[in-house]
Amino acid sequence: MDWGTELWDQYDILDKHTQSGLDLVEKYVKFVKERTEIEQNYAKQLRNLTKKYSPKRGSKEEQECRFSNHQAFLDILNEMNDYAGQRELIAENMMINICIELTKYLQDLKQERKMHLSDAKKAQQSLEGTYKQLDISKKRFEREWREAEKATQNAEKTDQDLNATKADVEKAKQQAHMRTHIAEECKNDYAAQLQKYNKEQNQFYFTDMPLIFNNLQDMDERRIKKMAQGYIQFADTERQVMPIIGKCLEGITRAGTNVNERNDSVVVIEQHKSGFERPGDLEFEDYSQGINRASSDSSLGTPKGPLELLGKNKNKTFRLFNKKSKFAPEKLKMPVDTEGFTHLPPEQRRKRLQQKIDDISKELQKEMDQSEALGKMKDVYEKNPQMGDPASLAPQITQTAQNMERLRGDLNKYESWLAEAGGRGDSIRYSTHSLNNNGAHNPSSPGALSDDTDPSHAIYTEFDDDFEEEELAAPIGQCTALYNFPGSSEGTISMQEGEVLSVVEEDKGDGWTRVRRNNGDEGYIPTSYATITLNK
Repeated sequence: MDWGTELWDQYDILDKHTQSGLDLVEKYVKFVKERTEIEQNYAKQLRNLTKKYSPKRGSKEEQECRFSNHQAFLDILNEMNDYAGQRELIAENMMINICIELTKYLQDLKQERKMHLSDAKKAQQSLEGTYKQLDISKKRFEREWREAEKATQNAEKTDQDLNATKADVEKAKQQAHMRTHIAEECKNDYAAQLQKYNKEQNQFYFTDMPLIFNNLQDMDERRIKKMAQGYIQFADTERQVMPIIGKCLEGITRAGTNVNERNDSVVVIEQHKSGFERPGDLEFEDYSQGINRASSDSSLGTPKGPLELLGKNKNKTFRLFNKKSKFAPEKLKMPVDTEGFTHLPPEQRRKRLQQKIDDISKELQKEMDQSEALGKMKDVYEKNPQMGDPASLAPQITQTAQNMERLRGDLNKYESWLAEAGGRGDSIRYSTHSLNNNGAHNPSSPGALSDDTDPSHAIYTEFDDDFEEEELAAPIGQCTALYNFPGSSEGTISMQEGEVLSVVEEDKGDGWTRVRRNNGDEGYIPTSYATITLNK
């Protein structure tokens, strides 16, 4: 069944029906657009909420993230932020796949409907024009036929009139004949116009309009199918992000299961344990003995009253809950040894001292690496003057040596304080290629020069080419030589232009890169003499 056959006479109904279909498309687009605005506002509010409750950098809340329940809450905030991102993705996909797509499709449907209705209107106007011509020819035929009948009757009356002359009779007959001829022409014209109109009417009702109505039907069915796809897309858009939303919810659940109340209690202990011993029992002070002595030994002197005896121990009471008093200004003026952390309880002091020792050890290791690199560079400059002036490195070498001496002094100071506090002194020590004046490794404390060795002399010594004794490090990239390099100084390696070598240690800022040949030979080359590509 189709509209052209069944609804051939329902032009106005089909006009309204197709328009209502287009209105529905427009209404659905507005509905989805408002839904996207809701999603965007929801996502924005979620992001503002997570930002409001997220700890600020360096705040007390950020420090409390060491507790599992605080960290779990922070994980929940992160998951909610990701969840908000998925809501934004839903809004974006709905806007692109539904609103924009259907809006463009709606414009095409409007143009197509307008074209079909215009064709129907043209066909209707053409049929109405033919009918007007038919009506004109019909009325003319009717009028001319009446005139012909009158002329014929007048000719017969004149012929029967005895007083009429022969000329009058002949004239009346000619007039009747002419009118009859004109009437016949009008009759033929009316017949032709009627045949033409019937043909066009048949074309209009059986060909043109059914085709137009069928086109409108096809357009409306395509609109309905597109709407159905939009309805499905409305659900699919949200269904596509449900797995990621599910992962966000799983992350929130996982954050809850990761909370460990026992570990949090242990962290509180480690963070706030003072290390003080519990106070002992108070001794009994017998005031009666003082009174008895006063009565028996009155000649020995004035006895001490109970208030004086009490005054000796009145400050020995242990306070579990300390209260800061504004009436004790002398306590505020007491100097606090923040460098040695003596103002902290014993346990906390040991932890802070150990942390300080670790930080100084790491800083000392960096200075020692810098010293070693400067020594290598100075040695290369001395053997290859064209590469640089060795004297230009003297200020840096002196400064590095002074920094190393200062850091060693600080390290010894904090280690002694840690030993006094009862700590183990497990400082972080890093092994380096530290050498003495004879070119051998210093047998003193690991990773450091001996106190009786001048660091500035150790820097100028040649470094030990001891790569074969070390475990071969895995290459971290490749390099291609741009220029020839003789590699005549100790620790360097020669290379030819275009030679490809493996990079085992990248440039640490001293201008030298450690490379290796396929045969296992290793050494340093100037970084600027090669193009280096590191593995990702």
